[in-house]
Amino acid sequence: MTYVVTESCIKCKHTDCVDVCPTDAFREGPNFLAIDPDECIDCTLCVPECPVEAIFAEDDVPKPQREFIALNAELSRIWPPIVETKAALPDADEWAKVKDKRAELDRGEKKAAA
Repeated sequence: MTYVVTESCIKCKHTDCVDVCPTDAFREGPNFLAIDPDECIDCTLCVPECPVEAIFAEDDVPKPQREFIALNAELSRIWPPIVETKAALPDADEWAKVKDKRAELDRGEKKAAA
Protein backbone atom coordinates (compact mmCIF):
# COMPACT_ATOMS: atom_id res chain seq x y z
CA MET A 1 0.00 0.00 0.00
CA THR A 2 1.08 3.58 -0.56
CA TYR A 3 0.05 7.00 0.62
CA VAL A 4 -1.61 9.46 -1.72
CA VAL A 5 -1.70 13.25 -1.89
CA THR A 6 -5.22 14.47 -2.67
CA GLU A 7 -7.04 17.59 -3.81
CA SER A 8 -6.51 19.63 -0.62
CA CYS A 9 -2.85 20.08 -1.58
CA ILE A 10 -3.64 21.87 -4.85
CA LYS A 11 -2.52 25.52 -4.77
CA CYS A 12 -1.28 25.11 -1.17
CA LYS A 13 1.75 22.84 -1.52
CA HIS A 14 2.87 22.79 2.08
CA THR A 15 6.06 20.76 2.24
CA ASP A 16 6.25 19.83 5.93
CA CYS A 17 5.68 16.21 4.84
CA VAL A 18 8.85 16.14 2.77
CA ASP A 19 11.29 16.42 5.68
CA VAL A 20 9.93 13.36 7.47
CA CYS A 21 9.87 11.03 4.46
CA PRO A 22 12.63 8.43 4.92
CA THR A 23 12.58 7.38 1.26
CA ASP A 24 12.30 10.78 -0.48
CA ALA A 25 9.05 9.62 -2.12
CA PHE A 26 7.61 13.10 -2.68
CA ARG A 27 7.62 14.72 -6.10
CA GLU A 28 7.12 18.43 -6.73
CA GLY A 29 4.93 20.05 -9.33
CA PRO A 30 4.14 23.74 -9.76
CA ASN A 31 1.24 23.79 -7.29
CA PHE A 32 0.89 20.24 -5.93
CA LEU A 33 2.95 17.42 -4.45
CA ALA A 34 2.67 13.75 -5.39
CA ILE A 35 3.92 10.58 -3.73
CA ASP A 36 5.78 8.03 -5.81
CA PRO A 37 4.03 4.73 -5.04
CA ASP A 38 7.21 2.80 -5.87
CA GLU A 39 9.16 4.72 -3.23
CA CYS A 40 6.54 5.00 -0.46
CA ILE A 41 7.06 2.45 2.33
CA ASP A 42 3.75 3.06 4.11
CA CYS A 43 5.40 4.55 7.19
CA THR A 44 2.63 7.14 7.86
CA LEU A 45 5.11 9.80 8.99
CA CYS A 46 3.87 12.33 6.44
CA VAL A 47 0.19 12.15 7.37
CA PRO A 48 0.25 14.21 10.60
CA GLU A 49 2.63 16.75 9.03
CA CYS A 50 0.12 17.92 6.40
CA PRO A 51 -1.70 21.03 7.68
CA VAL A 52 -4.51 20.65 5.11
CA GLU A 53 -5.04 16.91 5.67
CA ALA A 54 -4.34 16.04 2.03
CA ILE A 55 -2.51 12.73 2.59
CA PHE A 56 -4.36 9.42 2.90
CA ALA A 57 -3.50 5.76 2.85
CA GLU A 58 -4.46 4.42 -0.57
CA ASP A 59 -7.30 2.34 0.90
CA ASP A 60 -8.65 5.39 2.77
CA VAL A 61 -8.72 7.93 -0.05
CA PRO A 62 -12.24 9.41 -0.08
CA LYS A 63 -14.32 7.98 -2.90
CA PRO A 64 -14.69 11.32 -4.77
CA GLN A 65 -10.87 11.62 -4.83
CA ARG A 66 -9.91 8.08 -5.89
CA GLU A 67 -8.58 9.49 -9.19
CA PHE A 68 -5.67 10.92 -7.18
CA ILE A 69 -4.27 7.41 -6.69
CA ALA A 70 -3.51 7.12 -10.41
CA LEU A 71 -2.65 10.81 -10.64
CA ASN A 72 0.08 10.50 -7.97
CA ALA A 73 1.57 7.54 -9.84
CA GLU A 74 1.47 9.38 -13.15
CA LEU A 75 2.88 12.68 -11.92
CA SER A 76 5.59 11.05 -9.82
CA ARG A 77 7.10 9.70 -13.05
CA ILE A 78 7.51 13.18 -14.55
CA TRP A 79 8.06 15.50 -11.60
CA PRO A 80 11.39 15.80 -9.76
CA PRO A 81 11.93 14.66 -6.17
CA ILE A 82 11.60 17.23 -3.41
CA VAL A 83 13.69 16.46 -0.33
CA GLU A 84 13.67 19.72 1.65
CA THR A 85 10.92 21.85 3.09
CA LYS A 86 10.10 24.98 1.11
CA ALA A 87 7.68 27.78 1.83
CA ALA A 88 4.07 27.05 0.97
CA LEU A 89 2.59 28.90 -1.98
CA PRO A 90 1.93 32.58 -1.21
CA ASP A 91 -1.86 32.26 -1.12
CA ALA A 92 -1.94 28.78 0.45
CA ASP A 93 -4.06 29.89 3.40
CA GLU A 94 -6.77 31.18 1.07
CA TRP A 95 -6.71 28.06 -1.11
CA ALA A 96 -6.74 25.72 1.90
CA LYS A 97 -10.42 26.56 2.42
CA VAL A 98 -11.42 25.96 -1.23
CA LYS A 99 -13.15 22.72 -2.20
CA ASP A 100 -13.43 21.25 -5.70
CA LYS A 101 -10.15 22.69 -7.00
CA ARG A 102 -9.09 19.77 -9.22
CA ALA A 103 -9.23 22.03 -12.28
CA GLU A 104 -6.55 24.23 -10.67
CA LEU A 105 -3.93 21.46 -10.76
CA ASP A 106 -0.92 22.63 -12.77
CA ARG A 107 0.89 19.65 -14.28
CA GLY A 108 3.72 21.90 -15.43
CA GLU A 109 3.19 21.03 -19.05
CA LYS A 110 3.95 23.72 -21.56
CA LYS A 111 0.94 24.90 -23.54
CA ALA A 112 1.31 25.24 -27.30
CA ALA A 113 1.05 28.79 -28.59
CA ALA A 114 -2.22 29.52 -30.38
